[in-house]
Amino acid sequence: MNSSVERPRVLVVDDDSLMREVLKALLRDEGFVVAGEARDGLGALAMLERSLPDLVCLDVNMPGMSGIDVLKSIRSTYPEVRVVMITGDSTMGTVRDAVGFGAMGYIIKPFKSGRVGLALRAALKTQMDSPFN
Repeated sequence: MNSSVERPRVLVVDDDSLMREVLKALLRDEGFVVAGEARDGLGALAMLERSLPDLVCLDVNMPGMSGIDVLKSIRSTYPEVRVVMITGDSTMGTVRDAVGFGAMGYIIKPFKSGRVGLALRAALKTQMDSPFN
């Protein structure tokens, strides 16, 4: 095994503790490293600064700071970090905002377990193939 190849590190952000646990288990099963977790937007930004993950799984509807506002902050401060929204909010306006502000994927809850790994790998592939890093 090539020791220079590292598994992608993911920050999990969701206000529901059960959803965080489910996502962390799925990510580990899919070969990702869980870099940390947060239950709200401010916690996510603080954890992001400490752990600097490759990817963020981000909920939209959270107390305090919305996931869309967190996404905007991540894109402006950490443009190399890829974000996949994982949320129950399927309204077209929210999806449009998320994609418009730089989300690399959008998964609607409830989701099939394999969908998360596929979306994160697609986000990583987009990052590697993109000339705009």
